[in-house]
Amino acid sequence: MKKSILTILLALFATMQTFAHFLWIETSPTGKINREQEIRVYFGEYNYDVIEKVDGEAFPKVKDFTLWVVDPSGTKTELKTTAFEEYYSTKFTPTKKGTYTVLLNNNKIDVVDYTQYDFGIFKTHYHSVTKIQVGGKNQDTVASNNEGITVKHVSDSPKEVKLQVLYKNKPLAKNEVKVFISDLWSKTLHTDDNGFVSFKLPWKTKYIIETTIKEEVPGKYKGEDYQFIWHCVTYSINQ
Repeated sequence: MKKSILTILLALFATMQTFAHFLWIETSPTGKINREQEIRVYFGEYNYDVIEKVDGEAFPKVKDFTLWVVDPSGTKTELKTTAFEEYYSTKFTPTKKGTYTVLLNNNKIDVVDYTQYDFGIFKTHYHSVTKIQVGGKNQDTVASNNEGITVKHVSDSPKEVKLQVLYKNKPLAKNEVKVFISDLWSKTLHTDDNGFVSFKLPWKTKYIIETTIKEEVPGKYKGEDYQFIWHCVTYSINQ
């Protein structure tokens, strides 16, 4: 009996861990004109040091993402990726000075039923953003997710980050924001009335920022009914 309960608890933990996963982008925060730069896409839980294998059980369910880079003039270019063991990779070459925004979007994820975990039947929409500075003056990153949640970097301070969270192009007030680094450290913040949130970067390391929202509107995707859409966005900073 004890063994059966333990098995159930382990299965529940594994399932909820999968639900807590997110996509994020990794690249160097700075670049140089006419020098090729690599961009990687990961899936897992960064603060738990969990990185899913590309050909494992979880990553294939979220592999249909689209990746773009937006240059300082606003030109948006789609990037084709190649699969490696633990990530998808692509490369691009900056041709002008300024702030580049890397955007990932995945609204092609099958409906899942988590009613047994008191969460409901839902569809997931992942989005991810990061910034590359190629000389020149720091600019705000580009916000581009008309159907979901996104994050805009609006500060140029090296010691403090200021972000604005937007949902369907409007500031998202009083929304929970999580700041993660590895080794299980995290901090919980909330956006203000205009969707802004600020925090310091005390360590020279990688930070993953995550914020989510439930869109309580039922619908159907690939013939499957869902009760709501779970929107998740991440923003990565590499100090």
